[in-house]
Amino acid sequence: MSPVLSIRDLEVGYGEIPALHGIDLDVEKGEIVTLIGANGAGKTTTLRTVSGLLKPTKGDITFNGESIKGVKPHVITGRGISHVPEGRGIFSNLTVQDNLELGAYLRKDKITQAEYDRVFTLFPVLKARLKQNAGTLSGGEQQMLAISRALMSKPAVLLLDEPSLGLAPLMVQTIFRVIREINAEGTTILLVEQNAHMALVTAHRGYVMETGRITIHDDTKALLASDRIKKAYLGG
Repeated sequence: MSPVLSIRDLEVGYGEIPALHGIDLDVEKGEIVTLIGANGAGKTTTLRTVSGLLKPTKGDITFNGESIKGVKPHVITGRGISHVPEGRGIFSNLTVQDNLELGAYLRKDKITQAEYDRVFTLFPVLKARLKQNAGTLSGGEQQMLAISRALMSKPAVLLLDEPSLGLAPLMVQTIFRVIREINAEGTTILLVEQNAHMALVTAHRGYVMETGRITIHDDTKALLASDRIKKAYLGG
């Protein structure tokens, strides 16, 4: 069976500066795959290219067997890939409900009560904040909203960029519990995360990026047991 998301020989640059050097990456349906590495390794660039925000200079990205290279971001979202960017990207001057409704903007159907209930089950605090401006939420609540808004587009694949960044440890635990629940309900996830230990205990497989290249790829149990990974990313 072919991967739901496949990246082949992908090269991306910012002007004359190369950022990705021919990377290959696969995500199978139903998996959580994580991408770990130091700041500036190319992780965010990879997600931004998959979601259409950056155009590759070489290589291809396929989703369900069809190339999405060069396709506009809103079209990619409409096809079933949602991106929760680093920094959350919520509309702070709009209410929580407005943000959720914007997540479903490209859909032909309306948001059902069952979908609201699903979000409120995952993140109960959002129900109490529904009429509140998103900019008044805490950092953790904003991250909850960003994930929930992405789910409103009914994605087959969810791209998560640094979901735990700047959050208190208890909130990090909550976010990762929900990531596992979303995946258990059938959503495939490609996760970029600075907290390598949380990423590896949550995901099924992992890729390690160094200066725009994939240097290691394995299942997460093997990566957690690797002395090289322990020394470089797990503080061991």
